[in-house]
Amino acid sequence: MALQELKVNKLRTFLSLFGITIGIFCIIGVLATIDSLQNKIKTDLSSFGNNTIYIDKWSYGGGGGEGDYPWWKYMKRPSMKVSEMEMIQKKSALASNIAFFVSSTRSFSYEENVLKGVSMYGITNDFNKIQSFNIGIGRYFNDTDFDRGVPFAVIGHDVAVELFRKAEKALGKTISYEGRRLMVVGIIEKQGSSMLGGFDYDKACLVTYNYFASIFNPDNSSPYIMVQAKPGVPSRALQDELNGVMRQLRKLSPTQEDNFTCNDVAQFKDNIEKVFGSINMGGWAIAGLSLIVGAFGVANIMFVTVRERTSQIGLKKAIGAKSSTILYEFLLESAFLCIIGGLVGLFLVWILALALSAVLPFAITIAPKIIFLALSLCIVLGVIAGIIPASIASKMNPVDAIRTK
Repeated sequence: MALQELKVNKLRTFLSLFGITIGIFCIIGVLATIDSLQNKIKTDLSSFGNNTIYIDKWSYGGGGGEGDYPWWKYMKRPSMKVSEMEMIQKKSALASNIAFFVSSTRSFSYEENVLKGVSMYGITNDFNKIQSFNIGIGRYFNDTDFDRGVPFAVIGHDVAVELFRKAEKALGKTISYEGRRLMVVGIIEKQGSSMLGGFDYDKACLVTYNYFASIFNPDNSSPYIMVQAKPGVPSRALQDELNGVMRQLRKLSPTQEDNFTCNDVAQFKDNIEKVFGSINMGGWAIAGLSLIVGAFGVANIMFVTVRERTSQIGLKKAIGAKSSTILYEFLLESAFLCIIGGLVGLFLVWILALALSAVLPFAITIAPKIIFLALSLCIVLGVIAGIIPASIASKMNPVDAIRTK
């Protein structure tokens, strides 16, 4: 009977649906976008290594405001040395994997094809144990490659496609830069773009540190040390240990300040969760207003519906309908309105997600928990919006209701 009434009054049903649809569209659209963005940033952060400390002369935290970052102080600090990495391996009791990293930007060519802006990464043995990337074709460096510093390269997917048209054709070929040659032994699987910068493996060329150091000056190539904690060891404990080890290695007195920074990636994750928590609250506040407006619209329509069907209500009660039956009838009608409006709103969000995913650097997905939340909100709103009109209808006197015109 409730569904039949919705079919009969199509315009009224549409107007009621529209308010709820807009409300669900707003709140689910905001939540889905924020949730997808948060997942993308967390994924990008995980590419820096889980539970990993970056020892660098630069601090990644920034300053307290514009102009507060003391770059001049960090510029004067000594660069990281591979010998310091080797000493940390011996002295640290909490570290599991340690790698040294340097980088430079070069142009690479194969026959007539030239690709500019390729990031050349000079790395040591444990680098692939800390970073999250997979070799799609070929192999990674072995211990002999690292020790001998052979002119081998593991290149990114985009580098292989740009120089060889097809990634699989790059394996075993020789690419050139500045008159020097590197043989391709592996191609990294396509990673996709990152919103946080950092490592761009799609447009990268990995070489061993010993090879890199034989060609370039590591001190001028943004060197830093990556240290990953053992399982179960908090990054904060590892950071404290590394601070002590580095101060000892650099023979700093208790009164001297650090001339290095142990940057904790986990702190960035905590800060991001706080920021997104605030954004979620703002999204709920804005979208909640839309839902409230929609609920008032449904309640108004239900008051009109009860008024129009007063004589029907009296007739039903006169032939034996219980007050609870009348109450449930109008509550169901109100709930159906909100659920249908919510489903239409979810459909519109899905279309919007497909459109935005095509232009944004990350895919917008509607998580099952968000769909469950939307349907739950619709049911709750339907009950709240219809409870007063339904109560009025259920308490009507059958004789007075029948006489109403």
